[in-house]
Amino acid sequence: MTLRIATWNVNSIKVRLGHLIDWLGETNPDVVLLQEIKVEDDRFPALEIEDAGYNVEVHGQKTYNGVAMLSKRPMEDVVRGLPGDDADVQARYLEATVSGVRIASLYLPNGNPVDTDKFPYKLGWMERLRDRAADLLRGEETFVLGGDYNILPADEDVYDPEAFAGDALCRPESRGLYREILYLGLTEAWRALNPGVIAYSYWDFQRGAWQRNHGLRIDHLLLSPLAADRLADAGIDRDMRGRTRPSDHVPAWCELDEPA
Repeated sequence: MTLRIATWNVNSIKVRLGHLIDWLGETNPDVVLLQEIKVEDDRFPALEIEDAGYNVEVHGQKTYNGVAMLSKRPMEDVVRGLPGDDADVQARYLEATVSGVRIASLYLPNGNPVDTDKFPYKLGWMERLRDRAADLLRGEETFVLGGDYNILPADEDVYDPEAFAGDALCRPESRGLYREILYLGLTEAWRALNPGVIAYSYWDFQRGAWQRNHGLRIDHLLLSPLAADRLADAGIDRDMRGRTRPSDHVPAWCELDEPA
């Protein structure tokens, strides 16, 4: 058996629920990490998703942000909110254990415009994520940190690197903190299995981005060493962007073999 973990920024669960239910039936993931659900907990369509065979945990927020985790298997020791700042009220982080794997659904701040307080907030959030990953490593946890990172790790992950050079998704400070997280010993699942391959997980709704393949790869699954040892496959479900009224993101996923 394998553990298939997918992440998807649905950009409003109310609008994409039909697509989500269809995709669950088509791809049969074990765990799904959702971002930008844009509803409070009691407005999340838990009954419809439970009918599709999934347990549900939600950390929601009205109109903005919000993350959720769906799992065919029980979820234990649920944590809502990224540790390190009790004053942060934005719903961007949800963590639970599934079949011995600690899994987080995260929605990292965009950070634009960079000359506002949004950029320092992004960097501070990333520092907290780095510290959380370090804590999990010290506990020798098998873990996966998945979600919309709003980070373009390298120029090959953006259709026009020059145009995005000053964007918060590409700024040296953002990429530097992302590398700090990786340098703790983490592995980015899709890139590890697809070195040098050009692929995207996001296409803007404007300017014909989808039709022109003007995309970004900003949805990632970062694996601890114990999880990376079990990495069997990874992919991006690009075709979801071509459906009627799609999200601007598509699912990214990885499969972990069961421990030996």
